[in-house]
Amino acid sequence: MELIDSRLLITGGAGFIGSHLTERLLADGNEVVVLDNFANSESAGVPDGAELIEGDLTDSAVANEAIDSDLDGVFHLAARKSVNDEHPRGQFEANAAMTYNVLEAMDRAGVSEVAFTSSSTVYGEAPRPTPEDYAPAEPISVYAASKIADESLLSTYAHTHGMQVWTFRFANIVGPHLRGAVIPDFVEKLRANPETLTILGNGLQEKSYMYIEDCLDAMEHVIEHADRPVNTFNLGTRTTTSVNRIADIVSDELGLDPEYEYTGGERGWTGDVPKMRLSIEKLTGLGWDVDLESDRAVRTTARELIDEMNE
Repeated sequence: MELIDSRLLITGGAGFIGSHLTERLLADGNEVVVLDNFANSESAGVPDGAELIEGDLTDSAVANEAIDSDLDGVFHLAARKSVNDEHPRGQFEANAAMTYNVLEAMDRAGVSEVAFTSSSTVYGEAPRPTPEDYAPAEPISVYAASKIADESLLSTYAHTHGMQVWTFRFANIVGPHLRGAVIPDFVEKLRANPETLTILGNGLQEKSYMYIEDCLDAMEHVIEHADRPVNTFNLGTRTTTSVNRIADIVSDELGLDPEYEYTGGERGWTGDVPKMRLSIEKLTGLGWDVDLESDRAVRTTARELIDEMNE
């Protein structure tokens, strides 16, 4: 997939990762079409210069409108993302329908290259660091199961319809404009109550946090250098950060020393994988390495979010 002077579609392009990706691709001289239904985002998140289509990808007509022969490639980020969705069957069916509709529309239009954002959750509670070829994958949430199903659809179209696929299994991606995740949650809670911070679970959950610019750099590098029909890569860092450590970092950046209260249990919520660290040896073997390790990514993001919320 050419990432300069191309016409590219980003589904879910108004979301956190999608909006940063849109900015990056526009800056590189591409035409970018954003397709979003704003279920997880707002129209204000669409960067200036992008063409916007508002619609729900579970409707095949929306996919057919957005995907035509003028496109050079697709970044498929749209999904119902909550690991603890209140309607898990609907989440699974919606995510599968969106991916199937995108692939059918691409096949119809003769568009053959697609990058897909998957998740570290597909591995379940696997040994760490977890490589891409770890098996069997045993997801513990319907969200993760839907991502595996989507990966399978993408593989099928790659091998039977002549497409090329880049699948990215993300760690926790963080950076400016992040909302609905642990770092902004702690910032908002401590701004409201500087004395006490309520932490979901026992605070010992420990995961890898990757800064958004590193994430985008890695995606571009993989797309430029991996050329199999299906290219599956973990994106993360070698290090991890515990929830307690995130609380300490956010408190330090705010100049606070709150008491911590815990809801209890090893998981923050049903379906939460309490400890996660992905192997990135396959990624580094392709000639790319991460800049900000996990603690630095968390601290940089905390500082940026505090500044944003003070504006």
